Parts: sequence; C-alpha cells; structure tokens
Amino acid sequence: MAGKLSTCFLSHGWNCCTVLDCKHFNLRYCYSLPSPRLLTVSCKMRQRNPSLPPRRPQAKKIVPEQLPQNDNVMPDVSGLSDSENTDDISALSQKSPSDEIVAIQRFDNKNSSSTLNSSIAADKVDKLSTVDLQDVIGMIRNAEKNIHILNRARIHAIDDLEKILNEKEALQREINRLQVRLAETDAWIRVAAQDKIHVELLQDHLEELQTEMSNRNGTHSEMHDIVLRSPDRQTRALSEELNALRNENLSLKNDLETLKEQLSEVKRTDERVEVLEEERTILESSLKELEYKLTLSLEDGAQLSSLRSEYETLWDKVEHLQGLLDKSTSQADQAILVLQQNQELRKKVERLEESLEDANVYRLSSEKLQQYNDLMQQKIKLLDERLEKSDAEIHSYVQLYQDSVKEFQDTLDNLKEESKKKASGKQVDMPWAFWSRLLLMIDGWFLEKKIHVDEAKLLRELAWKKDGRIHDVYMECKEKNEPEIIAAFRRLTSSPSGPGLHIIHIAAEMAPVAKVGGLGDVLSALSKALQKKGHLVEIVLPKYDCMQYESIQDLRVLDLVVESYFDGRLYNNKIWIGTVEGLPVYFIEPHHPAKFFWRGKTYGEPDDLKRFSFFSRAALELIHQAGKKPDIIHCHDWQTAFAPLYWDLYAPKGLNSARICFTCHNFEYQGTATASEIASCGLDIHHLNRPDRMQDNSSPDRINPVKGAIVFSNIVTTVSPTYAQEVRTSQGGQGLHATLNAHAQKFVGILNGIDTDSWNPATDSHLRFQYNADDLEGKAENKKALRKHLGLSFADSRKPLVGCITRLVPQKGVHLIRHAIYRALELGGQFVLLGSSPVPSIHREFEEIANKFQNHEHIRLILKYDEALSHSIYAASDMFIIPSIFEPCGLTQMIAMRYGAIPIVRKTGGLNDSVFDVDDDTIPVQLRNGFTFITPDEQGFNGAFDRAFNHYNSDSEGWQALIHKVMNIDFSWDTSASQYEELYQQSVSRARAARRAPG
Repeated sequence: MAGKLSTCFLSHGWNCCTVLDCKHFNLRYCYSLPSPRLLTVSCKMRQRNPSLPPRRPQAKKIVPEQLPQNDNVMPDVSGLSDSENTDDISALSQKSPSDEIVAIQRFDNKNSSSTLNSSIAADKVDKLSTVDLQDVIGMIRNAEKNIHILNRARIHAIDDLEKILNEKEALQREINRLQVRLAETDAWIRVAAQDKIHVELLQDHLEELQTEMSNRNGTHSEMHDIVLRSPDRQTRALSEELNALRNENLSLKNDLETLKEQLSEVKRTDERVEVLEEERTILESSLKELEYKLTLSLEDGAQLSSLRSEYETLWDKVEHLQGLLDKSTSQADQAILVLQQNQELRKKVERLEESLEDANVYRLSSEKLQQYNDLMQQKIKLLDERLEKSDAEIHSYVQLYQDSVKEFQDTLDNLKEESKKKASGKQVDMPWAFWSRLLLMIDGWFLEKKIHVDEAKLLRELAWKKDGRIHDVYMECKEKNEPEIIAAFRRLTSSPSGPGLHIIHIAAEMAPVAKVGGLGDVLSALSKALQKKGHLVEIVLPKYDCMQYESIQDLRVLDLVVESYFDGRLYNNKIWIGTVEGLPVYFIEPHHPAKFFWRGKTYGEPDDLKRFSFFSRAALELIHQAGKKPDIIHCHDWQTAFAPLYWDLYAPKGLNSARICFTCHNFEYQGTATASEIASCGLDIHHLNRPDRMQDNSSPDRINPVKGAIVFSNIVTTVSPTYAQEVRTSQGGQGLHATLNAHAQKFVGILNGIDTDSWNPATDSHLRFQYNADDLEGKAENKKALRKHLGLSFADSRKPLVGCITRLVPQKGVHLIRHAIYRALELGGQFVLLGSSPVPSIHREFEEIANKFQNHEHIRLILKYDEALSHSIYAASDMFIIPSIFEPCGLTQMIAMRYGAIPIVRKTGGLNDSVFDVDDDTIPVQLRNGFTFITPDEQGFNGAFDRAFNHYNSDSEGWQALIHKVMNIDFSWDTSASQYEELYQQSVSRARAARRAPG
C-alpha cells in the first residue's frame, strides 16, 4: 500500500491544502487564506506489530525555530475532546480494510495544540485573527481515521499470512511423512532382496546336500563303521548331522510323494470335468438335432399343404380349360352359322351381279338406269366390306378355338409329364433352397465322419441332378432319426454323372447378408444365374458378427473343427452352414485371439491382410477336408487373391482338380503390404517376392496380392470390356498395366448385370405405384409421391426431375455432381441427391449445400443411404446422372434404365459399354439409350446435360419412346453368366486334356 498526504500551512492568512491519494478514492481539502508563508509538516509510514494493542501515535516534535514567523497566534485546540475523535474513528472503521489508504503520522490533539500555542506565543510576531481552526481539526481527524483503517487491514493481512504459514507447515509435515514411508519402503525392498538371495543360497545349499546325500548313500555302512570306531566328538557330530539330513531328505521325499498324489488327483478331477463337458456338448447337440428335426417336420407339413393347394389349383385349371373348350365349341358353331350367312350373301352378290349385267344393257338408254347402276355399285362395295369383316371374325374365332385347344393339350401334356417324372424317379422341380439344404446336409454328414467320401460324392451328384429318388427317400424319412435317414440314403447305389460344373466362390461379401459395395450384389446374382444353368454353386464367407443373420435360412453349426495353419501354429475354425436366397453357403468362424471377424465391420482394419489371408487358407482347408473336387474356385478382389496358397500348399495334397478364376472389381484396391506379412499363412517369401510373381511393381520390399492372383490364376476377369482396356494402360492400370499386358491371353472383361427380380418396377414392393414399359402412368404417380414426400413443388408435373444416387468420393466426379445441382436449377428442373461420403471435407461441403437448399422447392439433398428411398428415386426420376471420373462397371445406369430414367454419363469403363448417345450417328439407332460426354469438366457435362433437357422439353413423344426402349433392354445376368460359363468350360477342358496327354 502506498500513498501520501501533503499538508501545507501557508502563513499570512494560512493557505492550507491537504491531498489524500488512494487506489480507490481521492480526498482533497483546500483552504485559501491570503498569506504566502508556508509551513510544511512531514509524514511517514510507521510499522508496528499488529498483534500488539494499538498505541496512540506520538506527535512529531517541532523545533520552534522551524515555525514560520507570524504575528498571528493559532487558537488553542486542546479543548477538543477525545470522545469526538473516538466516535469519528469508529464510524469510519466500518469501511472495508482492503481499500488502500494513505497513512500519515497524526498529531496528538492536546500536545500539538499546546506546542503550537507556546511556539506562537513565544514568537509574538503576528496574530492569527481569521484562522478557521475547525477545518484543521477535521483534517487531523480524517488522518486518524485513515490510520485506524490501515491498522485493521494490516491485521487481516497478518491473519491471512498465518493461515498460509499453517498450510505450509501441514504440507511440510505431509511431505516428511511421505519421505519416511518412502524410506521404509526402500528398506523393506532391500530386506526382501536380501531374503530372496538368502533363500536362493539355501536352495543351492539344499541341492548340494541332496547331491552329496545321493553320492553318500552307497557308502553308508562304511561311514557307520567309521563313526563307531571313531571316538572323536567331531565325528559323532558329523554323524548326527548326517542322520538329520537323511531324515530331512526322507521327509522331503514324503512331501514330494504327497504333492504328486495331489497333482494326480487334480488331473483326475480335470478329466472328470472334461468328461462332463463332453456330455454337456453331446446333450446340446442332441437338443439342436431335435430342434432341427422339428423345423424340418414343420417345413414338410407346410410343403404338404402347398402340394394340396397346388392340386386344387391344377383341378381348377382343368375345369377352367373345360369351360374354355365348351365356349370355343359354341363360338365355332356361331362361326359356322356366320359362314352360312356369308354364303347366302355371296349368292345374293352373284344375283346382283347378274342384275348388274342386265342393267348394263340398258345403261345408255336412261339416266335413271345410270343412277340405279351407281347405287348398285355402292351396295356391292358395302356387301364386299361386310363380307371381309365376316371373314376376319370367322378367322379370329377359329384361331381362338385352336389356341384354346392347344393350351388345353399343353396343360394335359405337362400334367402327364410331371406324373411320369414322379413315377419314374427322374428330376423333381423343387426350389433351389430345398436342394441346397440337402447338399449342406450331405456335406455335414461327411465332415462329421458319418458317411464315406464315395457315398458323399454319389449323394451330392443325385442332389445336384435333382434326382427324384433322393427326393422321395428324404420325404419318406423326414420323421425318422438321423441314423435311419443316413441308412436310407446309403441304399441309393446309382452313380449318375453331374450335368454341369462344380463351382465354389470364395469372397469377403455377399448380398444381402454381408454387403458393402457392388461385389456383394455381383456374387449373389452371378451365383444364382449359374445355378439356374444347372451348375452346382457353393459359396464360402467369413462369419462376421455384423452380418444380416435374418437373411440366412437354416443356419446351424457343424459338429467338427477345421484346423488351419497361421503364424507357426494351428488354429481351430468353427464351420456354420445355411442357405441364402437358395444358395448353399459355408461360414468360417476363426478361433483366433485377434477375433478377426468380430470387429463390427467388414473392412477398414489395420490388420486386414492378416484377417483375409487367414480366411483364404481356412477356406481351402475346409474344401480339402470336405473331400470336394470342384471344377472352378472363383476368388474375388484382393481379400481372397491368394492363388499361390492353392498351387503351393493344397494342390500337392490332392486338391488339384480345380481351375482358379480371379475377378478384380476395382484395381484401385490391391491390398499391398510388407513382404514379411504373407509368411503368416505359410507362403514362402523368398519364392514369391520376385518381380515375376507377387512383388509390387512400385515397391520391391512389398508384396501385391492382386498381382499374385493375376500371375497364378488360370482365368483373370474384370467387370466390363472397356475397363479391361483402360487398366492395361499406364493411366488406368494403377501400376499393374505391365503385369496385365504380360498375361493378356487370360485376361477378359465381362460386363456385370443386375438382379432383374429385385429391380423390377412391375413388382417392386418399395414403390407406391407399380408400372412397366407399356403402362407408364405409375411412373408419373411415383414422381408426384416423391415430390410430396421430400417437400418439393409438384405444381408443374412436366418439370424434369434429375436423380443421383452415389457414394460421394472423388472417383464419382463430386465436382460435376455439385455443378449439376445448380445447372438443373438454371434449366428449370428439380434435383434429388441420395448418398453419403467417407471423406470429411466432401461431407462438410455437401452438408453446407444441403443446409442452403433445406427448404428449397426444387432441390433436395439426403446425405445418407436409404434402400427404400433409392427405389422411389429411381422410379420418380426423368434423368439420372453418373459423371464418374472412372467406373469399372457401374450398376446405377442399368437400374435407372430399368425404371425408365434416362442416363447422363461420362464415357468410361462400364458406362461406355452400357450407355450410347442418342445423337451419335455412328451407333445403330436401336442401341441409342442416353446422353454421354467425354471430358470430365463442366463444359463437357453441360453439353450432355443441356441436350437431355432440350430433348425432354421439345420432343415429348420421342422422350416417351426413349423410356419405352430403355425399359425393355435386357440387363439381366443371363448373358454375363453365359460368358463366365464359357470361360469355365474352356479352362476345365484344357486342364482335362492336359491330364489325359501322355507323359
């Protein structure tokens, strides 16, 4: 606290000025008297112990010679009472002691008054006639009040200081206590270390004694004689010590025996626990088996009811056909009557012609005859028209009759053929789910060692051929127990040959159970298409914890464990089986401590290479242990691109019947890793890390699974012909163009298809209004419904709606998608976007655009994926944009055309193979189905986008014809599956020919 108080006494009228400077307030007292003489009083701070009682400050002695010479005399102020001072001080003391004040050394009222009086009287120079003593006294009182407040502030400060010192002492005591505890802990540690050393020394000494005892056991009798003969005390002491050690050794041996007995008892207890665990497992499997049999019985009951309803339906059809036959007979009778009437009309026409000839004789004679002739000609023409109509009606009735008879005959023939098939034991037309379940049951028996490999092979072929005998045996034995069913199946001794190929897909995805991208859709659709062509198709997948388990039918675990090698040891794998959309699927669940497929997602883990190399080897181990001899093993993308595993490890074991087909769905993802990582699954690093094998073309210290698959597979495919050409260039090959060119003879591009059953506007359950190419009213209604659902304007039904469904990643041309939003608005259209982005910057950018157009009547952005909403957008859109920078295949444009939305695409990859510009004269007219552009910039995009809008606005009939055309294009998997089938057959045929060749 700092402050100062200046007090000035001016003589000749006593000009007096007091200034009090503080941090929080200033007090000024000024008194002006006409005297130029000055008297100065010095002030200073006094330090005192706040613990002592307050003392009355002593007035500073003033030397008389220092006083100013003045004739006026200061009045006596000693009469001022102390009580008045005390009251003023106590009143002022109520203020906060924290305020900084100026402390001055005040005068004692009495002493100062007497001293001044005596000094002034002694001088006798001037008189003080007009001095205001009351103001001086007030100034002095204020100074005393300030001093009192300062003292209180000092007391509070000292109290705070004492508290701080006490806390410091407490902290110091705590520190000392902790130091003592630390020292004690160190001492205990040292003692424990010494004890440990001492125990180790004692153990060493004990071992030495035991060794010495064992050496001395042979000479015990001799030592005993020596002891007896030696009268020496020391010898007797040694003998006694030896006896004690011997007794201690015996005691230790007894303790060891006791411990061994206890250990054996613990082992026996563990064995009993294992036996009980096995019994529990057997009981659980029995319970599951009973539940499975109950499910089968319920299914068989449902099938029986369906057969009854089918019989009733067929009987109704027969009755309906009989009614049609009766109706056709009556129509034929009517046709005969019409024919008779027609003959009569012909006779009348002939008579009229005769009359006409007679009339012609008199035609020149009379004008009336001419008019009559004209009238007769008109009548004849009218009769001819009626005759032609009558002939057409007769022909239509006859054709209807013939069609009805043919339909009736075909139905009868089909019924007879089905009856013959059931009677003769030939093929039975059951759903593929039934045969897949039967195949999985047979494989389960074989893997569980309940049937031999030859029996499993024959039963598989019967099920594969859809033989009626195995169907009849299964239906007869469905209520029996498993041993009886197996015995009945073993009695089927015929050995037919399979009609097609045995194909096993190994993949990381499958729709709908484990779908991430297009791979899942392709695997499911291709497998179903190959199955329909008569091939045996099986699929092997990892058992993810995040699968759509509700899409798997008859899921169960097999009573066996498949062991597979990884990281220098064998790991167990649990095998699950089930059917997905009629396809038999094996799910592998590794029992690895890393929990490879219990991560809550399919891809994106740091150890993805380890996860999927483990799965690939386990899948081949499952095929080998199941005794399967597939013709084709089809692997997909880098996750299962470990073809060297097959040739290096499993072909030598006897699994050598298959040809390897590898499909890369996107060469941007290659799964490269350090060379040492492939050793975990048992592959030889030095053998494979070479430029002509798995060594990455860009990094010699890394391996590339996709490159290895290209080198070691018999067939290499990708998902479109144009993409196959693009990846063989340095711009599109992602570093693998040289490898692909070196193996170009086995590399081919096959355009993917779509599942036309799932994507069908005529049966789509997600749509409010179904429609087809011949009836487009439902499409207009869906457009109106989507606009209402998204809050868009639906006042103008002709306003074009542009759709876009995509992942917002750079590959998809996000800069052109952003541009299309604003361009559609400029051209008078509406725009709907459905999609999300894994790239944070892109996601934020489109979030800002979505917020900008949140309440706009023509633009709507939905930044997520919604399956049901995607179907509605396809059905409502007039145009669909796919401005990809590169696109291996693309299914969006095919689905859009299936729903009558005209695609606007960039000419790249699969887009170039499926969309052809309507204005391109080099393309046949019947193939033109959309609008395309080449350069991936706004100018190129505008060229196609604006042409589409102009076509829509100016040529309504032409646009409707274009919709009709694109909806009738066949984008099913039938053609693509045939191409895969041909590749399979050629590869298998070459392999069989090579095996038959001599030498």
